[in-house]
Amino acid sequence: MAPRTDTASSSLTVDPSHPPPVGERLTLSEAEWRQRLTAEQYEVLREQGTEPAFSGAYWNHHAQGTYYCAGCGAPLFSSAHKFDSGTGWPSYFQALEGRVGETRDESHGMARTEIHCARCGGHLGHVFDDGPQPTGLRYCVDSLSLAFRP
Repeated sequence: MAPRTDTASSSLTVDPSHPPPVGERLTLSEAEWRQRLTAEQYEVLREQGTEPAFSGAYWNHHAQGTYYCAGCGAPLFSSAHKFDSGTGWPSYFQALEGRVGETRDESHGMARTEIHCARCGGHLGHVFDDGPQPTGLRYCVDSLSLAFRP
């Protein structure tokens, strides 16, 4: 599967030259989210779904650039912070400052830390403390929650 440089059939366009400011919030109705996202993106970003391992466009993606929220276009991760975790999902040891929020997740009988887009609240995946240095973190992200620009 070729990497997406936008959000597939969603209407979102990413403009790297004009990213939304850190701290800006985007709130849309459920109907607006459903119109903006594909059904698969909606399941991940708005319903905390997870795509199957090794199935997403970005798990084995190596181009240099920036990964953006597929829901709102906010920049989230740099390719300079991406690494192969062997999990089948894109993994990063660091998020862009102020762009990713965290929430305690006790679903599925375990305690984890959910990560979400700080601008729109879209579910991205989870962060774990088994990543490489310098942070020791592993941001494990669903490809469906991302858009990429070189």
